[in-house]
Amino acid sequence: MPRKPKPPTGPPADPPQDAGNSAPIPTSGPQFGQPNVSPDPTKFVIKHGSDDAAYKILDKTKQYPRAFPIVPGVDEPVVTLQAALGANGARITSAIQKTGQIVFHSVGDTGNTRGPDDQNKVADKMTSDYSETDPRAVPSFFFHLGDVVYSFGEARYYYDQFYDPYRDYPAPIFALAGNHDGMIAPNTDAKTLEAFLENFCTAGQKPHRTPESGELLRTAQIQPGVYYTLEAPFVRILALYSNTLEDPGVISSQGGLYANVTDTQLTFLSAALQRVKKENYQGALILAVHHPPYVCVTDADTDPGKHGDSPLMLKDIDAVCKKTGVWPHALLCAHAHNYQRFTRTDGQRQTPFVLAGNGGHGLATLTKKGDPTLRAPQDQSALSNGSDKVTFENYDDQDFGYLRIIANTKQLRIEYHPASDGAEAKTPDDSVTVDLATHKLAVYSPLDATANLGPKKARGKKAGATK
Repeated sequence: MPRKPKPPTGPPADPPQDAGNSAPIPTSGPQFGQPNVSPDPTKFVIKHGSDDAAYKILDKTKQYPRAFPIVPGVDEPVVTLQAALGANGARITSAIQKTGQIVFHSVGDTGNTRGPDDQNKVADKMTSDYSETDPRAVPSFFFHLGDVVYSFGEARYYYDQFYDPYRDYPAPIFALAGNHDGMIAPNTDAKTLEAFLENFCTAGQKPHRTPESGELLRTAQIQPGVYYTLEAPFVRILALYSNTLEDPGVISSQGGLYANVTDTQLTFLSAALQRVKKENYQGALILAVHHPPYVCVTDADTDPGKHGDSPLMLKDIDAVCKKTGVWPHALLCAHAHNYQRFTRTDGQRQTPFVLAGNGGHGLATLTKKGDPTLRAPQDQSALSNGSDKVTFENYDDQDFGYLRIIANTKQLRIEYHPASDGAEAKTPDDSVTVDLATHKLAVYSPLDATANLGPKKARGKKAGATK
């Protein structure tokens, strides 16, 4: 069980509902973690049945991407951390600005169908980061990289796979939708993304708890849709929905190949990047999508079940970036159930592509017994588009874990923390830093230990004062 986190920073929580709730419950504002830490659950409230029969049906039919809801009347839907924090949002984001940096978490593929243990280990270690004594090191939110609930995003599993694991996480949770969040089990009348929209995309609605949250206090998130820009101090995250296929990821019609998928997300991406350019935005710019543009290619890639890369999706992204002249500092993704980090060198830019899909759902190894040893770093020329260089830098296919990300006015740092290190270990097992001005990899320069702590504290530390 994690150390007791700081209490939620939003408005006071409404009293918990002893018997859960069967309908939305209005609240006075957004609510996050429980006021008191509780022991981790040892079993699910609703036992997850086998999905084998459903997959046997799906495997016999060719699958296509599904139409998704378009955010009406706006090319670039935006949600801000300030709005998600409610009445205290302006004060909290102002305080973050004064510290000189923001810290947040990210990982995907968290929902577990077999039991809560693996996901709890990751959630507990993430929550333990809120016990930091330095306010600059305390995370401000969790950005989920998709596949919140398996196997078909069913509402009845949201409590066990989302609300209960993060019951003590004392901050907002944003999410992009993964393929399993939008998939539909055969022989059902469910609608694609229905539960995801109900629990994450409630912009314009009054604050409320959903039936899926049971007796827990976390309110539904106020995202405008399944594609959007998240604005927070020092960082913007452009979230894309890569649809329901196992492979590849799809964000457009791909020139008419998928007639039921519009090019709306290309319009969104273009509008978001044009606004970056128009405003001369100087902060960290991150692009996030569930399906990975790259996955490691090994000498023994014969497993038909291994998740592959999405070169046409990346081609779509590249085309918009090239047209606008604006490129992200990093790309985050998930889908493959492990940790992988790549560097893409394209002209003068060095861009980390970080895959973090080991948030709690079954781990997938990159090699099998008898395969050649997989060492990193190594060139991955098979992933190149012919004009760039792709280097496979590091990986972890043995542990569950998460990303801890730091952004300030000069740098973006992405750390990887495996859950097996335990709550007390705060040194990352892997990290990468990008210089925001040059778009090149750099040596990390932490903020000065006395910066933004006030003149008296700064002077005292400089003079070596003691208590």
